Amino acid sequence: MFGPDKLSGQPKLDWGGRFGNMASVGEFNSFSASVPATKVELSVSCRNLLDRDTFSKSDPICVLYTQGIGSKEWREFGRTEVIDNTLNPDFVRKFIMDYFFEERENLRFDLYDVDSKSPNLSKHDFLGQVFCTLGEIVGSQGSRLEKAIVGIPGKKCGTIILTAEELNCCRDSVLMQFCANKLDKKDFFGKSDPFLVFYRSNEDGSFTICHKTEVVKNTLNPVWQAFKISVRALCNGDYDRTIKIEVYDWDRDGSHDFIGEFTTSYRELSRGQSQFNVYEVINPKKKGKKKKYINSGTVTLLSFLIETEVSFLDYIKGGTQINFTVAIDFTASNGHPAQPTSLHYMNPYQLNAYGMALKANGNPQNPYCNGIDGVMEAYYRSLKSVQLYGPTNFAPVINHVARYASSVKDGSQYFVLLIITDGVISDMAQTKESVVNASKLPMSIIIVGVGPAEFDAMEELDGDVVRVSSRGKYAERDIVQFVPFRDYIDRSGNHILSMARLAKDVLAEIPDQFLSYMRVRGIKPSPAPPPYTPPLHVLQTQI
Repeated sequence: MFGPDKLSGQPKLDWGGRFGNMASVGEFNSFSASVPATKVELSVSCRNLLDRDTFSKSDPICVLYTQGIGSKEWREFGRTEVIDNTLNPDFVRKFIMDYFFEERENLRFDLYDVDSKSPNLSKHDFLGQVFCTLGEIVGSQGSRLEKAIVGIPGKKCGTIILTAEELNCCRDSVLMQFCANKLDKKDFFGKSDPFLVFYRSNEDGSFTICHKTEVVKNTLNPVWQAFKISVRALCNGDYDRTIKIEVYDWDRDGSHDFIGEFTTSYRELSRGQSQFNVYEVINPKKKGKKKKYINSGTVTLLSFLIETEVSFLDYIKGGTQINFTVAIDFTASNGHPAQPTSLHYMNPYQLNAYGMALKANGNPQNPYCNGIDGVMEAYYRSLKSVQLYGPTNFAPVINHVARYASSVKDGSQYFVLLIITDGVISDMAQTKESVVNASKLPMSIIIVGVGPAEFDAMEELDGDVVRVSSRGKYAERDIVQFVPFRDYIDRSGNHILSMARLAKDVLAEIPDQFLSYMRVRGIKPSPAPPPYTPPLHVLQTQI
């Protein structure tokens, strides 16, 4: 699966040019990195987890942490979904990672029993953890690694199963809808509550879960909602790969009853609604016991629509302009710029925290980002004349940028607001309302917190787990990305490396936030202008 021809490292031009003409991550000449040999998808399953719930089973979630190059600090990479009432979860949500052949990529998987909606992991029961490297998973037989879960003394915490698969570059998605007819009755006082589980086959004959439908209550003839899934997730671009679909009757306690299964392939499904896509649901145990057994019902494909996913870069190539606005916190809580303890201290020998955060988001070496020098100049000029005072109000600056964004909703422009602050928000209610309103606009907000303050309010605005709400209305999409600057201070003094890490994480969510706006609004990228073709006589001269 990971052939030797795909494992060679190549020189990389870092992350330069990623955001077209906005102040983006630059090509730091003294910082070198490698092009990932490939992208891999990590699937996580667990067996025999600890049961930490009194009246039911655990509700597990898996959190992945990674270590930066030359760093001992663990940083959260992502989380799976929560699966209720099970000690043997097969998580649907995957981790997509860059695999660097020449680097040791340390991973840590923490398991928790989720007890509330809080994103704070300390509020949930710890179920154990596993340490390994990405290379260990990739290099295991069949790229499948099983390890004991540890971390709770004197307890057997179960086993984690990690599977890696190299991803191809297929960008198609399919919109599918299924229904079923005459499924087996599994509930004593009712019919069944059926749902479908999709698996793609692996090279070693095992299967990896890739999708679950919703549950349709109390029926033997369900019609499930149409769902979209990427071809990469469904079959990784292999149209003849076996796809297994299992049918279950949902039970509240997590012990879902198996109704039956059938197999197909992307190529078969692509025929659409036809006689070829009516499948008999077979329960092997019932078939072996009953001579007159025919099936446990049928499942029919109702529709199959192929869509080609467009990328962030497609819009940039098509001419979408990214507008970048910087807001700097000049409130008194930062301290007077003349004092060494101030976050705005004008040190003649090195940048202060605000200056470093600004520099990380622009690069004077990149011609598309030359405005950063103007931003820095304006910042230092302002420090000499501004009067520091309070309160710290976020809503006015968000509304200011939102007014511009509200005037251009055709996809030709997108607005990014960078707020650099020491973390004390005076108008939290108004700010949340502004974020909810701005979530409908072509706009994203980046917040960099500087200084030692607690940033609980910022974490609340960063709606990765719990979407921001105001007056009972939830944000249409997640548009806020928060990072604390102190997490990026490199104790070795390598400011270029820490600035690169900061910029990478600060900008990490912008493409997905951008695409979510365009998709919801049905805005397609404009075709890229054709490359310049010299006149014929010029070509002849070159020849």
